[in-house]
Amino acid sequence: MIDLHYWGTPNGLKARLCLEEAGLDYRIVPVDIGKGEQFEPDFLKISPNNRIPAIVDHAPTNGGAPISIFESGAILLYIAEKTGTLLPADTRGRFDALQWLFWQVGGLGPMAGQAGHFRVYAPEPVPYGIDRYTREVTRLYGVMDKRLADREFLAGTYSIADIASYPWIVPHAAHGQDLDAHPHLRRWFETIAAREATKRAYVDSRDTYSAKPQMSDEERAVLFGKAK
Repeated sequence: MIDLHYWGTPNGLKARLCLEEAGLDYRIVPVDIGKGEQFEPDFLKISPNNRIPAIVDHAPTNGGAPISIFESGAILLYIAEKTGTLLPADTRGRFDALQWLFWQVGGLGPMAGQAGHFRVYAPEPVPYGIDRYTREVTRLYGVMDKRLADREFLAGTYSIADIASYPWIVPHAAHGQDLDAHPHLRRWFETIAAREATKRAYVDSRDTYSAKPQMSDEERAVLFGKAK
């Protein structure tokens, strides 16, 4: 059994989707980031960067004590290696998938996150920030669209590279993006959305962007202000 310390953000959904695709038994341990539960001492023991998601595997492949892992990219790689799925076995295929995983972790996620912040969460409009990050996300969508022009998935076969990227494309409207402008990306997006594992992962997920009007001043301070 794997404990998934989780909240319904794109990064949290990456881990949940990967667990569903891998067919592993897992238990969700909610971490309400609006209430500051990511700063609790017990959570910090497994995620010292006070960010979700994190996992605890109580049955590691090689036995021994439970293994805890934080950072969504590391979690996806761990699940793929534990199950021997979602990552090509040959060197070329493996690094094809890994480079696109790292592309998401270092580029698409942070830039889309900033676009979402300035477009949705910022207490007042910051035109420079909105324009800067929206344009960069548009560029990254173009990179994906070009990559997907001649292949079904980012690394050819469905892999953790696709699982990492999909949850960051789900809120495309909030990030100022139109999938009609990226037809290959749209086709990829719709293909993944139709997978049974995706439906299970998203069955009770909360749209963190549409939830913004209900955000209290305390939640805003916890999420975007100084840490406890």
